[in-house]
Amino acid sequence: MLLDTLLQATFHWSQLLQPQFYIEHGGLWLILFVVFAETGLFVGFFLPGDSLLFVAGIYSTNIANEIVHTGNEYLDLLVLLILISVAGIAGNLVGYWFGRKVGATMYEWKENMLFKRRYLRQAHDFYEKHGGGAIVIARFIPIIRTFAPIVAGIVLMDKKKFFVYNIIGSVTWVFRMLFGGHFLQKWILLEFGFDLKNHLE
Repeated sequence: MLLDTLLQATFHWSQLLQPQFYIEHGGLWLILFVVFAETGLFVGFFLPGDSLLFVAGIYSTNIANEIVHTGNEYLDLLVLLILISVAGIAGNLVGYWFGRKVGATMYEWKENMLFKRRYLRQAHDFYEKHGGGAIVIARFIPIIRTFAPIVAGIVLMDKKKFFVYNIIGSVTWVFRMLFGGHFLQKWILLEFGFDLKNHLE
């Protein structure tokens, strides 16, 4: 379905920055891929993570019904929270693993105007002292969330510490965005009879 859309003459690359595009043309599976890519792959930094999750909250029942018909909005949200959080956790783990694999060789690189070994040592000390908080906060900052796990791997942040804060960060981020979108839609519809689904542009 997504491939057909990409091949159509009416498709424009700017649509890739619009969250509803992913929901309408790929649903849950594309959301999971975007979250994974944005949090773990270099090429994912331009993807609309926050806005995609917020809009996914608005469409939560429709999206959850792709895999299970619960008939309960809270169960729908719980299913999405678990699945999307797992995608975010997995993305960060891939980024961290990549950073660990590449990081060791960086200590042997020749220093120049842009690269100094002391930068790696400073980053290592920062992650040792504040690393957990940095991993959690990075989830809420576009672009930074793509590179934070890679840098954590490069500076050899403790694996267990990274894993714990990775889970906390992912669940907190997904919960805030997903539930925020869902309950804003619900409140505006109830109070003003205004359906956000019809006005996402």
